[in-house]
Amino acid sequence: MPASSSLKAIALFTALYWDIALAQNESLSQQAEQAMYKATKYMEDSMSTSGGFVWYYLPDRSRRWGEMEAYKTMIWVQDGGTVSVGNMLLDAYDVTDNEYYYQAAEKAAAAMIWGQSSEGGWNYMIDFAGDRSLRKWYATIGKNGWRLEEFQHYYGNSTYDDDVTSDAARFLLRIYLKKLDAKYKPPLDKAINFILKSQYPNGGWPQRFPLQHDFNKAGHPDYSSFYTFNDDVIWENVLFLIHCYETLGEQRFLEPILKGMNFYLLVQGKNGEWGQQYNMKMQVSGARTYEPAAYVPSYTLNNCLLCLRFYQYTGDRKFLKHIPDAINWLEKVKLPSSMTLDGRYTHPLFVNPRTDKPMYVHRKGSNAIYGYYYTDTTDTKLLSHMMGKRSINLQYLKDEYAKISALSPEEAVKDSPLIPGKFDGSGTPQSNYYLSRLNDTDIPIPDATETRIKSLIDGLDKENRWMVKHVMISNPYIGDGQNKELTEEYATTNVGDKTDTSPYRDLSEQDYISTPVYVRNMQVLINYLKSIKKTGVK
Repeated sequence: MPASSSLKAIALFTALYWDIALAQNESLSQQAEQAMYKATKYMEDSMSTSGGFVWYYLPDRSRRWGEMEAYKTMIWVQDGGTVSVGNMLLDAYDVTDNEYYYQAAEKAAAAMIWGQSSEGGWNYMIDFAGDRSLRKWYATIGKNGWRLEEFQHYYGNSTYDDDVTSDAARFLLRIYLKKLDAKYKPPLDKAINFILKSQYPNGGWPQRFPLQHDFNKAGHPDYSSFYTFNDDVIWENVLFLIHCYETLGEQRFLEPILKGMNFYLLVQGKNGEWGQQYNMKMQVSGARTYEPAAYVPSYTLNNCLLCLRFYQYTGDRKFLKHIPDAINWLEKVKLPSSMTLDGRYTHPLFVNPRTDKPMYVHRKGSNAIYGYYYTDTTDTKLLSHMMGKRSINLQYLKDEYAKISALSPEEAVKDSPLIPGKFDGSGTPQSNYYLSRLNDTDIPIPDATETRIKSLIDGLDKENRWMVKHVMISNPYIGDGQNKELTEEYATTNVGDKTDTSPYRDLSEQDYISTPVYVRNMQVLINYLKSIKKTGVK
């Protein structure tokens, strides 16, 4: 065969191969879109409560859970619930242009707006039956969650814990920016003003607002008004205000942003360390009865990384000044090799602020009424719901510090959202800004191989559900705890006796409907469709 004929044959074969491959990809992308629609329609039609969701459901919907068991009139705000669904639906709308997803996201937004407090924030959950029902829940189910003390008292205000208010506010910002629909501006403004009003003059934020001081448990002061780093309360609010500054463009956001960043330096210890919360005297303080007044290596590392970011935002080297001190402290408080469980852990969770020695938390008893937590220096029988040891990547901090501190202030702020500069992106910030608590590079992209996509499509049952096992459930409420015995039977378990309504993992073969799994599987399919669009195969 002549060389020219051979080349033509190869070219023809290659063209046919790619035609087949493109057709298969197109077919799979269509199947993925169909699976997304069917799964979402089931969740919206069968599981939604006025546009919102909890985390888990029994298939017959006889019981449902957020972080704790929920009434049928409740939805959960926390990550894994309504806000997570709303954000995912907007992602689905972005990639498919199907208005159905936007309309479903609007339902989630309407639920969030209904549950927004008069001041502008949110609680962990929303109860469409109102205050009377919510008070009953707190006095029964909430009160008996032994390890979830944040639910043992009804404050009637809003929380920043678990990113609740900051995430909800960010979702409203995102849906407002999507089409600049004016109906979302008033609740968004109310949320923004709540975050601004709740900031202390020195730049910190409390865990809950409006301030309350009426839950003193086991002799511990009410911590909900304390300056709070736990669950990144201060950082999440700073980040949200940065998002507002970039997309809404109002100068009024700059001062609270800078005050929030400066607060990190106000309470940093003499050796560069941080705790989870601080009282009104700026002293490191405890919170829940299993969170003693202590310095915390994991928060120290995290706050150092944030200070590196603050240098890149401002060009002010004061944010770098005490990071070497913190690194030295983190080296000093490492666990001895005999306590690392063969290298699994590097540091204690809590460090005594006076001695720099580990503090370990334990518990005795059977239930929330008569059980209690205490600390000592023994690293046996540690809590399972909040392990007393952590593994932190100190080398990563050292490397980041070396790299970023070597930058001149001018180099550091090259991409800062806070420095005056022209917007060089396509369109406008409102049209292309990605609102996330993380950087794009920090977001783990789920595995979107064709095998994985096919398994998700095939994994829908006949009712278009992704069923899962081994989710977190709880004992049903049967009354307050009665057992006064100070046993150690539950020292290392997630749940105590049958009166403890705390969550634990169900190891049976019972099937559940999981909102987090639905969101995660949808995100895999969404990312697959994004990858198809990028390659031009559509």
